Amino acid sequence: MTTYLLRHASTRYSTAHRVNGDPAVNLPLDPAGRVACRTGSGVVAAVQPSAWLTSAFARTGETARLLMGDAKQFVRVEPALNEVDYGRFEGGLFTEYARWLVAAGPWENPPGAAESQRGAIRRMLAGLQGTVHLPSPRVVVAHGLLASVLRWQRQTSRDDPGRAMPIFFDEVPCLYLTRIEDGELEDLTVTLLEDLETEKKETLAAGSWSLQPEDARVLATFDGPSVQLEETNSHA
Repeated sequence: MTTYLLRHASTRYSTAHRVNGDPAVNLPLDPAGRVACRTGSGVVAAVQPSAWLTSAFARTGETARLLMGDAKQFVRVEPALNEVDYGRFEGGLFTEYARWLVAAGPWENPPGAAESQRGAIRRMLAGLQGTVHLPSPRVVVAHGLLASVLRWQRQTSRDDPGRAMPIFFDEVPCLYLTRIEDGELEDLTVTLLEDLETEKKETLAAGSWSLQPEDARVLATFDGPSVQLEETNSHA
């Protein structure tokens, strides 16, 4: 039983490193994204998907429809897979949100948002867990953060078990595909959810949280003003 997790194809926001966490914003794929989907449709068709699942965002639905080509299968929509709610940072540069995240911490809700970054990750992981009841093989089209977190956990569990989770993850490219067997999917999501719960309790108890060494390196890959990182930040 297999899940193929895909990040959506490119949009004018993703290429400019701007954030969109509001599904009501109509943000379609850009021309390059549509071409990439048509080019990659044969690869996805080769796995003969039995089920398709997307977030509630226009870009994930459009990606799925273009990838399936003439198959025109039913697409299930799962809001639990939605992008992070960025609140007042909606539509702005990722680095603007990053500055706030460094200062406030990953467990704080941005102004105007209904969830924190960590809360969004927990929601996405729970949504991904729920896909295993669908017929296999299944294609899940979601957002970069979920794919980045899963890739990070895979690498960490192999190379450095027990390493603390950063707040910034190496960005996966658009249409990045991850194949996950059901057993591994359960292991990855359960471990991540348990680690997040432990981190939350420790953060609340200590009143502070610590940045990880890779946070500055990952931020340097984004366009825009640099973000100054402090080794330890108070949790307001």
